[in-house]
Amino acid sequence: MSQVREPTVRAGRPIPDEAVLDEPRARGRARGSTVLRMLGALAVLVVGAVHLEQYFAVHFGVVPIIGPLFALNFAGATVIGLGLLVPLARMRLLHVLLALGGIGLAATAFVFLFVSEHQPLFGFQDHGYRPAILVALVAEAAAVVLLASYLVADLRRG
Repeated sequence: MSQVREPTVRAGRPIPDEAVLDEPRARGRARGSTVLRMLGALAVLVVGAVHLEQYFAVHFGVVPIIGPLFALNFAGATVIGLGLLVPLARMRLLHVLLALGGIGLAATAFVFLFVSEHQPLFGFQDHGYRPAILVALVAEAAAVVLLASYLVADLRRG
């Protein structure tokens, strides 16, 4: 005679077997998504830091229109980057919106830099690829790629 054990009674809703089996995979996806969001946030913060450094070091602060745009880039990058670093799970929608903002900020800065290399932008034309410009280009490209990857991973996570 075989013994049959009755399942233990749990308080609350029972978890389907599929959810229990998928749990490690879901945790892995959530971790990957978090890493992409954090790295994207750091890239956005670097974009802002480079613009702030150029605002003061290269004296872009005195260039009409361009100077205030550099200051606004720093302010926006700081808000977006720090917002993306906040680890609260219930901020998922806000993280998505901030990631979209970070992509927009980085892509716009990337395009404006290339435009200013080839023709005047708001009456200002830049020239040459000094180290700060290279750092900015790499950080802007990284921010776009990392945050877009985060959005794809977050969408797949459900």
